[in-house]
Amino acid sequence: MKTYMDRRSFLKTSTTAGAGLSLSWARLAPILGAAAAPALVHAAEGKPALLGGTPVHTGGWTRWPQWREAWEPDLLKVYRSGKWFRGSDKHVEDFEVAYSKLLGATKCLATASGTTALMVSLHVMDVDAGDEVIVSPYTFIATYNAILNAKALPVFADTDPATLTMNPATIASRLTERTRAIMPVHIFGMPCDMDPINTIAKQNKLAVVEDACQAWLAEYHGKKCGTLGDLGAFSFQESKHLPSGEGGAISGMSAELIDKCNSFHNCGRACGTNTGAGSFTRGNNYRMTQAQAVILLQQLEKLQQETAIRRAGADYLGAELKQIAGITPVRLPENSRAVWHLYPFRYDAQGFNGLSRDKFMKALSAEGVPCSSVYREQYNDGLLDEAINSRGFKRLWGSSRLKAYRDSFQELKGNQQVCATTVAIGQTLLLADRSNLEHIIAAIRKIQAHSAELAKA
Repeated sequence: MKTYMDRRSFLKTSTTAGAGLSLSWARLAPILGAAAAPALVHAAEGKPALLGGTPVHTGGWTRWPQWREAWEPDLLKVYRSGKWFRGSDKHVEDFEVAYSKLLGATKCLATASGTTALMVSLHVMDVDAGDEVIVSPYTFIATYNAILNAKALPVFADTDPATLTMNPATIASRLTERTRAIMPVHIFGMPCDMDPINTIAKQNKLAVVEDACQAWLAEYHGKKCGTLGDLGAFSFQESKHLPSGEGGAISGMSAELIDKCNSFHNCGRACGTNTGAGSFTRGNNYRMTQAQAVILLQQLEKLQQETAIRRAGADYLGAELKQIAGITPVRLPENSRAVWHLYPFRYDAQGFNGLSRDKFMKALSAEGVPCSSVYREQYNDGLLDEAINSRGFKRLWGSSRLKAYRDSFQELKGNQQVCATTVAIGQTLLLADRSNLEHIIAAIRKIQAHSAELAKA
């Protein structure tokens, strides 16, 4: 396995055809009681698979995305109708109503992708050329791109190593007279600590756009992610828990803001309370199709059921992993619930006789448990250098500001630590039966027991 693999490539390779989704322990336990859960396998004996031994897990994992034949008639009906465009039928609007109800949002707008949901949200919150947006550096690159697309500067608050999300205590030092918005990222479906973020935003009259593209049904203080700021953006790309190949949504508690989003995403056409100057305002085409909406509508109940299963699997793993020296589960904000698009933990080589993280991941994958380091320090990959060296950005910011901005990446000590120590497994592993979840723990214990040998190999 490569030292670094992006999240989508990792998720693609970590699901195995034919594994199927059997009745999970999370479903059986409430019915059969504690006796239904097999005893934890603490097996550390046996040669590691990386050294020629037998892998702990050999059965593969759930394939993703999933398809059900029962969904086909409704989708075929759409295609046969010839009404595929958003304005030709009402399936997209039906999805928007159903998804907003699921979130507890006032209103929802379906879009072409999660990236376009972010772009539309930033535009509606008046993020414009020359503005700055405080954002988490530990995220999929689309978060950066949405800000750059507005010709705004993504200014990074540091990552909290305990949570992998934005550290609110580092926001204030990033504020300038150009700061227009804060974009917290609920990475891997783990809620950010939103109360202090919203407090800072209110004190400084800043917009809050939640990047909830991996956080469908995640909760913070009894409210769903996507309803905690001014606007929230979701993704329904193929790897996501609620997939339609591509697709996205914007949610919020203000119908007026969603109407503005609707206008901008639909070529500037007037919508609801947003009548604009005549019939049109500025806009682009970021619309969802009828077929995408039908696919999504049929998965809403499935999403809720599988979210409960993933949470039960994550609870089990967390309870076991925290007992293993060198492994630290992620801490969630108080009174919050994650949905685990990936299940991450922090790895300390000292607990494994100096075994490097790369060798640990290689050994764990060899045991039949695919894993990844997920995100690296992407601000060093050249994307932002290309932006700040462009003619447009040089016009908008002086050379001294852009140099200081580039130099500030070195201050992100928390994010450096997170990128160097995080290991994550895919969400499909959390859908497995309890006995297969035990394989994950047994594999890590096996690697730890033989870590000295593995470190020398």
